[in-house]
Amino acid sequence: MTVKRLGLAALGAAIAVTSMVALKAEAADQYIPLLVYRTGPYAPNGIPSANGFVDYFKMLNARDKGVNGVNIAWEECEMQYDTKLGVECYERLKKKTDTGASLINPYSTGITYALIPKAPVDKVPLHSMGYGNTAAADGRVFPWTFNFPTTYWSQASAKVKYIGAREGGMDKLKGKKLVLVYHNSPYGKEPIPTLEVLAQKYGYQLTLLPVDHPGQEQKAAWLQIRRIKPDWIFLWGWGVMNQVAVKEAASINFPMDRFIGVWWSGTETDVVPAGDGAKGYLSATFHAPGDAFPVHKEILKHVYNNDAAAAKKNNYGEVLYNRGIINAVYNIEAIRAAMKKYGNKPMNGEQVRWGFENLTIDVNRLKELGLEGFTKPVKVTCEDHEGNGPVIIQQWDGKAWKFVSDWIEPMRDVIRPMIEEAAAKFAKENNITPRDCSKEG
Repeated sequence: MTVKRLGLAALGAAIAVTSMVALKAEAADQYIPLLVYRTGPYAPNGIPSANGFVDYFKMLNARDKGVNGVNIAWEECEMQYDTKLGVECYERLKKKTDTGASLINPYSTGITYALIPKAPVDKVPLHSMGYGNTAAADGRVFPWTFNFPTTYWSQASAKVKYIGAREGGMDKLKGKKLVLVYHNSPYGKEPIPTLEVLAQKYGYQLTLLPVDHPGQEQKAAWLQIRRIKPDWIFLWGWGVMNQVAVKEAASINFPMDRFIGVWWSGTETDVVPAGDGAKGYLSATFHAPGDAFPVHKEILKHVYNNDAAAAKKNNYGEVLYNRGIINAVYNIEAIRAAMKKYGNKPMNGEQVRWGFENLTIDVNRLKELGLEGFTKPVKVTCEDHEGNGPVIIQQWDGKAWKFVSDWIEPMRDVIRPMIEEAAAKFAKENNITPRDCSKEG
């Protein structure tokens, strides 16, 4: 592992860390450990995510000397999208500087579940951006876990609203057949409670078809799909599972514009292997694809010296690269918010937790960040760690992803009570007394 400290004089250099002393020598840095998976069965998805994340940090260090003049240092730990390895990475990196880890992005629902009880003890905030335990959206019970800008349950409700609109109204969902093909893991099971509640509410027939890790063997699921003849399919997959599912759908001539992936099943590596068969495939998302935004021009200039070919080799502008960018943006803006309260110096975990819980990124701030039109504003509070962000649908046209819907508001009247019920259950099981947010400063 290496700590990367990329200032103006050392852009792109990797500083090997061999002892605690070496890290303490960099006490002026804002230290952010990164759990990555550049190897293993999910590497095609992990690599672009990590590259977008790191490139944003590199750009800030080169252009702005970090965040408010405080250089950003990070250390990658390879966890291969494996929960055990991810927890080991966390334990190894969390206390490597005087201030400790300022935050952790688990980058896995399984790892998020494992770290939730550790975070309040270690005083390290978790940001599981759009994944993890949806109940953590209730900040009264989960003060150290954040899942903004939106959650799996909100996404599932938005997708049901989308197919309702496509059918001509929510009442037209009655009797329709919806199949969920999902990764047989905590991640894949997250949308099931929402889809079951909405099935009762709107009368569609829901069939659940699990696919075991890593997802290459799906013949049994698609044989059932042939028999069921569903009106819609939701895909909740990851890695090679997505490629296989898209190919299987194409092989049975299932209408691709009725096949909708989760936002982790909607990147270039999921559709390109299927060739023309993938045209029309849909997925949910909460940010734009492509490299047409000012933030991309800043990265191209300061990280790649305007060498577009070199940038493209690092997945520049791909969906998951962009997701890495927005994840890094949220982290940095939380640190920036904390600095407004505590001063321009490296923030520790407790201070960054305050920054997360008092984070507001409005339209004007998005424009300042070079992200106008890239995503929607977000506001996090003590009670609401989700931010209640909307969802949008994108479609693969054979060459690129394009937005094909308006922004869809989640069914908050359904989802928030479910979140609070699940959080209350977690609190009872773990002897947690929920916070009174009216007393929080």
